[in-house]
Amino acid sequence: MKLGSAFLWTTAVGLSAAQNYTRCATPNPPEAQAGELDALVAEDGSSLASLLAQAATVRTYVHVVTSTSRQGRLLTIKQAMNRAYSDMGFTFSLMSTDFAVNNQWAASSLGSSAERAMKTALKRGSYGELDLYFTTDIPNRILGWCYFPVANPSSSELVLDGCVNLADSIPGGTAAPFNLGATAVHEIGHWLGLFHVWNGNSCSGAGDQVADTPIQSTPSYGCDVGKDTCPGGGVDNINNWMDYSDDACMDRFTAGQTSRATTLFNQLRSGR
Repeated sequence: MKLGSAFLWTTAVGLSAAQNYTRCATPNPPEAQAGELDALVAEDGSSLASLLAQAATVRTYVHVVTSTSRQGRLLTIKQAMNRAYSDMGFTFSLMSTDFAVNNQWAASSLGSSAERAMKTALKRGSYGELDLYFTTDIPNRILGWCYFPVANPSSSELVLDGCVNLADSIPGGTAAPFNLGATAVHEIGHWLGLFHVWNGNSCSGAGDQVADTPIQSTPSYGCDVGKDTCPGGGVDNINNWMDYSDDACMDRFTAGQTSRATTLFNQLRSGR
């Protein structure tokens, strides 16, 4: 599935372009949480066809956070993710967009007090609704992070839920080669319960817990056609949204990822 015009933004934020970014800061979930997600998928037993028939519209709230030194004018916003996630049956319905100028929030990092303060002030959605934060000054050249679903979220987990993305990772931004919108698609994959395709960093074990993504032991960079870190099971998933390839190289989820994501959304997020 193609990214198309996922969150087609035109902006004058003006960050300096560079290629040495870190695609994702989302940590692997604790072992118990990962096991809980895997068990829910294994126990569900629904066919892919029946899961796809349960089409879900995800109410989505967008928050744009910039610092005073990087204020720019957002000219256009278009809906994101609908093409990338259309084969999963998800439609993302943009409910509102807000803008904030706050130096600390714009430079928030994963787990920081600034992240918590930003989300406490701006968050709009419930656990089954998506809050997307586009910030201009994420430190250490990190492109984004998100939070996996849990069965019984604490009050803290409810506040932190949602995805943070570097503003210049959107189409028209300056974070080349990561400026076609794939960061948001990737992070929402985590929000839906998908792991990185090299989860476990090994050629043995369950990997990302999805049967139809060939096992791989390392992330991919650029567009490394033919990369095969675990020979015998198929070449690495360089075109998969849950790898680390350049945006232009990423264009697909597998049927197994679709089944996992829709199952976990229905079990853990829908209606909550």
